[in-house]
Amino acid sequence: MAVSANRLELLQIADAVAREKSIDREIVIGAMEDAIQKAARSRYGSETDIRVEINSKSGEIKLQRLMHVVEEVEDPATQITLDEARGKNENANIGDSLADALPPLDFGRIAAQSAKQVIVQKVREAERDRQFDEFKDRIGEVVNGVVKRTEYGNVIVDLGRGEAIVRRDETIPREMFQNGDRIRALIYDVRREQRGPQIFLSRTHPQFMARLFTQEVPEIYDGIIEIKSVARDPGSRAKIAVISNDSSIDPVGACVGMRGSRVQAVVNELQGEKIDIIPWSMDPATFIVNALQPAEVAKVVLDEESERIEVVVPGEQLSLAIGRRGQNVRLASQLTGWDIDILTEEEESERRQKEFTERSDLFMEALNVDEVVAQLLASEGFTSIEEVAYVDPDEIAVIEGFDEETAAEIQARAREYLEAQEAAFDEERRALGVEDELRTIEGMTNAMMVAVGRDGIKTIEDFAGCAVDDLMGWTEKKDGELQRMPGLFSDFAVSKTEAEAMIIAARLAAGWITEEDLAEPEEDDPDAETTEEEQPMDGVAGS
Repeated sequence: MAVSANRLELLQIADAVAREKSIDREIVIGAMEDAIQKAARSRYGSETDIRVEINSKSGEIKLQRLMHVVEEVEDPATQITLDEARGKNENANIGDSLADALPPLDFGRIAAQSAKQVIVQKVREAERDRQFDEFKDRIGEVVNGVVKRTEYGNVIVDLGRGEAIVRRDETIPREMFQNGDRIRALIYDVRREQRGPQIFLSRTHPQFMARLFTQEVPEIYDGIIEIKSVARDPGSRAKIAVISNDSSIDPVGACVGMRGSRVQAVVNELQGEKIDIIPWSMDPATFIVNALQPAEVAKVVLDEESERIEVVVPGEQLSLAIGRRGQNVRLASQLTGWDIDILTEEEESERRQKEFTERSDLFMEALNVDEVVAQLLASEGFTSIEEVAYVDPDEIAVIEGFDEETAAEIQARAREYLEAQEAAFDEERRALGVEDELRTIEGMTNAMMVAVGRDGIKTIEDFAGCAVDDLMGWTEKKDGELQRMPGLFSDFAVSKTEAEAMIIAARLAAGWITEEDLAEPEEDDPDAETTEEEQPMDGVAGS
């Protein structure tokens, strides 16, 4: 009876641990088998090959020692000859294993303590694996939890079946939590680390606000209204762009709700964060004008190659368009993905006048013409000597006061100027030590070679080591404001795509890569874990 009671108690313990830790009962029983096996090895010798089986229905423990049949015994503790094996089992062959039953194990204090440690470790590992497997597929989901404690500004949250953390920089500014408070946040990352799976929550992530709108607005949940992009300045202000797939439903009105009830519910959750709901448009200019609300825009000028846009506003609207500390234009830029430059009508007029004067002076100097001719060319939209030199002659001849003979003379002077300029660049390029091989890259000019040479780039290998940002410039934050840093090719009519193609051509020429490398598609890694952090969720583009 005592044995039966012990067996029953063993299974009851396994069931209790499995329920408490939310893991499979078989895992707990497996941990017990490992623990008994370790204790048995300490009793019979660590070199002994011992197997333990616990019957999951009866609780019976079967202890066996395995002996492997070999031709020549090297380890008597685990090996047996064929003759000896056939003395026990006449059907034994080389490579088989024979099991000898061992008597029940009497646990001593040390063995019991060691077995306990093994069980605790195995159960903890199983619990961690269960927790990781459960939450890794929930990235991008909003969860509710209870604040367990705060540590140096980080909030530890009890999710019921796991513990998560909201780091200080992922909480909304001036937001305070006490033990026992309920908290709602977005799971934005789950990592398997040494101390177990780490679940990271965020209340500042743009997609947190998008998920809140999905919960509050049935039309978004049903897919009738789509959230295209979100930009947030957590705790202060946010912009969200929406579009309706049903022409009869106003996307902005649906998100605002009756008397603002829907948007107010999101605002309350985000500690009073002001939210601008923007109608999304396929036309970049229209979308950017909408994104700059509540400011009124007079005119926009798009530069699609560099993804920059100039927005002209009335003078009294400038501060409203920029916003406090540049907040409005910064959020509009994040929302649309365009770099936005804001000018007043007066500034734009002055800049255009300055550009007109600079072009007129350039034409006067380069073409050796008087001011009237230079101004006529500038007013007709010519911006460079190259345009004048290679445009159809009829486009110059139709200018008032010009004829075919005048047009031919002007173009001849323009080409002569360009040839002289090209020769000067070539001479400077040689003086800088820039190799001729760089000229073999499609699109490379002597002027570009001078620009890279001044920066110490003189060979194909040097140029191959460049990044697109080195050539085209980049944006970085200085003193709280985004500033555009110039690149080597900022003064040339080169797009990012063309710059990238030139770098790839240099790497091919330098032998860094081959045509086969470019042709081979990237193979999907089956072991790679793709998170929703890496994929847009419901069309939401994070800022």
